[in-house]
Amino acid sequence: MIHILVTNDDGVTAPGLLALAREMSKLGRVSILAPDRNWSASGHVKTLHRPLRVKEVQLAGGLSALACDGAPSDCVALALLGMVEPVDLVVSGINPNANIGHDVTYSGTVTAAMEAVIGGVPGIAVSLDSPENHLGTLDYRPAAVFARRIAARLLESGFPPGVVFNVNVPYLPLEEIRGLQVTRMGTRLYRDQLVRRQDPQGRPYYWIGGQAPTAVAESGTDFGAIKAGYVSLTPLQLDLTAYEALEELQGRTWEVTK
Repeated sequence: MIHILVTNDDGVTAPGLLALAREMSKLGRVSILAPDRNWSASGHVKTLHRPLRVKEVQLAGGLSALACDGAPSDCVALALLGMVEPVDLVVSGINPNANIGHDVTYSGTVTAAMEAVIGGVPGIAVSLDSPENHLGTLDYRPAAVFARRIAARLLESGFPPGVVFNVNVPYLPLEEIRGLQVTRMGTRLYRDQLVRRQDPQGRPYYWIGGQAPTAVAESGTDFGAIKAGYVSLTPLQLDLTAYEALEELQGRTWEVTK
């Protein structure tokens, strides 16, 4: 029986993690090691300047989990270094918002899966394109079901080395999702604004505000797929080398001694 580590960036008590863990348990034995608080938009973190603390917690339905005061990538690193028994697969999520385009560089959900791949273990990140400013409880089951189906297919056919799988699921009932598309990263449009304020003592502080980001719904991209009602599966490589630029730059004459 395979051993699956489930983690996230929203905190160990997040409902998306519980839905994911329950569905992954249909594939194998599941361990949960996740942050003890929300680390959304934390990026890829390695905590070296302080000790990390881990405690056992009980989730709904009697599931046991480990909660860490570090980042999502710290949680994966601890697991792969021996905090739990050897892991065959890491699945991160379910994030309540899509992680598309350059979101992957900010996302704790995605970078937790990246940490797995750096450690030599396959990693899948799962996010749900929920409505903006949603109220009430989200239905994570369709995303959890597709996460299980994708994981099962990859376990059967094999994981390419050095590849992180980024999954984004449209917010639709399971029977209305049209299928799956293998996609490339799309174009995310950020609309951030600098907000200047003063605290009660008159000292300035700053907030990154603005409207929620949008994206270009281009065919073949992650955002294009989910807007068309498909699950998006995007393979991401950890080798960030720009090979076309590398070849062009190597063809130049470099005189940098003066």
